[in-house]
This record gives sequence, structure tokens and C-alpha cells, in this order.
Amino acid sequence: MPELQLAVIDVKPGAAMESQSGLQMLRPRIYGAFRAPPGPKRIAAIVMHPTSNFMGHYLIGPLAERGICCMGLNSRYVGNDTVLLMERAIQDLGAGVQYLRAAGYEKVFLVGNSGGAALSAFYQAQAETLTATHLPDGDPTHLHPGDLPPVDGIALCAAHLGRTRLMRDWIDPSVTDEHDPLSVDPELDMYDPRHRMPYDRGFLARFSTAQQARLGRIEQWCVDRLALLRSTPGAPRDQTFIVYRTHADPRCVDLSLDANDRLPGSVWGDARQVNYSANAMGRTTSLTAFLSQWSSRSQADGPANLARTSIPKLLLTYTGDQSTFPSTRDAWMAAGGARIRNVDIVGGNHYLAGQPELIPKAADAIAEFAHAL
Repeated sequence: MPELQLAVIDVKPGAAMESQSGLQMLRPRIYGAFRAPPGPKRIAAIVMHPTSNFMGHYLIGPLAERGICCMGLNSRYVGNDTVLLMERAIQDLGAGVQYLRAAGYEKVFLVGNSGGAALSAFYQAQAETLTATHLPDGDPTHLHPGDLPPVDGIALCAAHLGRTRLMRDWIDPSVTDEHDPLSVDPELDMYDPRHRMPYDRGFLARFSTAQQARLGRIEQWCVDRLALLRSTPGAPRDQTFIVYRTHADPRCVDLSLDANDRLPGSVWGDARQVNYSANAMGRTTSLTAFLSQWSSRSQADGPANLARTSIPKLLLTYTGDQSTFPSTRDAWMAAGGARIRNVDIVGGNHYLAGQPELIPKAADAIAEFAHAL
């Protein structure tokens, strides 16, 4: 097994106070870990998530054994998405691509795992045609084509469709008071025992409509609040707030919906407990970060961006995943068109946790794809 090496990569400064570290703001850096196989530097991969620490990703070693240098790269927002801007995250990903190109690798491709899938699609779409000149709040992104060198392929695995779609599908519509995490309308509470499974179609329709209504209210409040802040002399340009209860997807408990091989519950455990937890998806965010990541104004929708790319793609569907489903696979496949193919990793859960026998299957499929680029 090749030795694990550390990459320290300087990146461009972003927004003021995007880090609590003065040193990081003065000289922003991102970090990666990789294993470089011996021999010619023919092909390398980057696996990156907007916030997760992928420096210990389970594919780094197996891909190195198959002749592919794989770097697990962290964004500047690792471990904290409170002020995360997807437009800045792709800039960090571009710095990683530049690092590998400068190291001499002939081909570079992206492994979009989980939330890294939409990130990878957004990156390549912008690398091919830069349109994200402004953030959803109207500020310039200061992105330049040189920040985003195109890659040669994208392999997606356990691939979410993007944070904007996750929030749309997961936000709890039964919240009646945005300032009270315990407020609940039982008629819209999927966890209320009065709503038995399989869920009634009428309930699911009301539930989905109410999800969109709540998300729309929060999004409009963000827009209005930003307008107020930016028209008030001396006011800050942004503020943080809390979005309570963001894990209410009926598919977590009703296995007849979007059926696959999954077990009941969430990738993080009991779905109801996660829904009420103090730290969950999108729980603490800023106005600008909400618009960039979680709102309908986000530019980082996975399938929409993948459809704009021209390179080869591979999709690995983990059929036991509790957070990606057959409909997820169908959306990616439709977006990829003639340049994508799917490989099922039968029984695989979202993290392949406790399934060491499935990791080589995923690595084999990715290596076969990569060596054909």
C-alpha cells in the first residue's frame, strides 16, 4: 500500500468572517490526503464533500491499489456549513484539481460521494461554462475560469441530488413556530402514531405541499431580511439563524415508498430523534448560506448541473441506502443521458458501514471507469 501523503493547498480568500480563525482568513488553506501508486502519474481522483472530512475516505486505499491516486480533499468549511457557500466550495475543489494537474497527472476525475455528488456536478458544469458570476444573494462570486480547470470524468456513489433537494424533501412541515423546536401540528406530523404506515396518499400530498410552503416562507424571510440588513446603515451584511426539524422524509419509516433494500430509519439513526436533535442538516445557517445551499435559488442542483456537462459519468447505486432511492438513481440517469451508466452495489448502505466486502466492488467499478477515460 502506498504511503499516505498530506496535501496543503492555498486557496483564494472568501467572505469576511467565513472562519473563526484569523490565520485561516489571512491565508486560507485546504487539506487533503492521498496515496500515490508507484509508476507513471497517469490518473488521479478527488473525493470531496462540502463539509465532511474525507481525508480518511474508504476509497483512497482501494483506488491506490488499483493504480489510481485518490485524494480525499476537505473544503474550507469542513465540519461546519453555517456560512458555507457552494460557489466557494467549488473554488476549493478547483484548487485540488490544479494541485493534481501540477503534480503531473494526465487525467483527473471526481468521485462525487453523497453530498459530494452535486458538488462535483456543479463544479464541472461551471468548469465547462462559467455562469455562476453572482451568489444567490446578488453578491459577485469572483469566480474565474482559471479557478475551475475541467476534469475528465465524474463517478457518483450514494449520490444525493443536492442540498436544495434534500431540504425540500426532508424539512418538517409540522413546525408551527419557527422559534420553538417543540411546536407541532399533529395533522402534518409524520411521526405522530395516528398516521399509520403505509401512509395514506392524501396525507403524503398534504405533507409535501406543506413542506414546500414552509421552505418557501423561510426562503422569502431570508431574502427580505438581507434586503433590510443591506439597506440599513451600519448593519451587518448577514446573520445566522436556526432551522428546526429538518429530517422528516416519510421514506425513512415507510419502506413501501421509493422501495429499495434499506432498513427503517435514518443514516444517522432513529429518524425522529435526528429530526429533533440540536445538530442536524441545515440546523444552523446564515442567510447567504441558506440561499446558496438549501433554497430553491441554489445554483448547485445536482441533476441540473450534470445535464450541462459533456464528460463521461458513472453512477454507483447503493441499493440499501436510507437516503438515496430508485427515484434518485432515475434523476441522475436522466440528467446523464447517453454519457452515464449505472452499477448497483447490492445491499450497500449509505456509508458501506460494516460492509467491507462491498468496498472492493465499488472500487473495481470506479477503477474500470477511470482507466477507460
